[in-house]
Amino acid sequence: MAEREDSFVAVERVGSAVRLVLDRPGRGNALVPELLRDLRGAIERASTLHPPALILTGRGRAFSAGGDVSAFADAAGDPARLQAFSSEIVGELNGAILDLLAFPAPVIALVNGPVTGGSAGLVFASDIVLMSESAFLQPWYSEVGFCPDGGWTALLPERIGAARAMAVQVFNTRYSPADCLSLGLAHALAAPEDLEALLQTTVAQITQKDAGTLAMARSLIWSPERRERVASALERERQGFLQLVGRAETARRMKAFLGKGST
Repeated sequence: MAEREDSFVAVERVGSAVRLVLDRPGRGNALVPELLRDLRGAIERASTLHPPALILTGRGRAFSAGGDVSAFADAAGDPARLQAFSSEIVGELNGAILDLLAFPAPVIALVNGPVTGGSAGLVFASDIVLMSESAFLQPWYSEVGFCPDGGWTALLPERIGAARAMAVQVFNTRYSPADCLSLGLAHALAAPEDLEALLQTTVAQITQKDAGTLAMARSLIWSPERRERVASALERERQGFLQLVGRAETARRMKAFLGKGST
């Protein structure tokens, strides 16, 4: 599977499974349109290989820091540019989420580190979430002034209930690995040094199952009708994002966020 030398997504093999690695470690694997386009292309190519499972993880200490706030801030002085950039990045993220939901094999999120903002959608769209004990999940939208995207309203309420999904936005709650396990957002936890071994065991278990059964089950669970409902909800997130991102209050909050950092 050939890939560009400058690709933001590395493609690796784990036995017969395919692993996609978000590869922008100097920026915490923060999402930009180029990375998301690389991810979508890698997902499409992986589907042609008919792997027993698709694995998604991040390079370095973070899974992904979500949308690159500095890139939004750089565009904030030009309203047309900011709207175009925001529409592109949220649109590509929505496309990547839907690509994962349509993938014809189980999808594993190997959460090696923090997951913030819209990158959580890549985890929400996965079937099996293996999480490092050094990781966490946190939205940050109410601090920065963005509309929740990445499925925080389109996918999460179905997983944990509407009240919890709203509360996490109100309080910018940081979900620990134990929280994610208890809420059903993670399936297994491991110390950072043991995460790869947990992945190997999980992939071995999947490859022992009937691939046709798993593919059929996934296509029935994520039926075209269900994916269309998710697509409509994701589009509402995109429209909400465009509505809020150009406000003076959002510009002020972005500046404050970048001045103090996110952790």
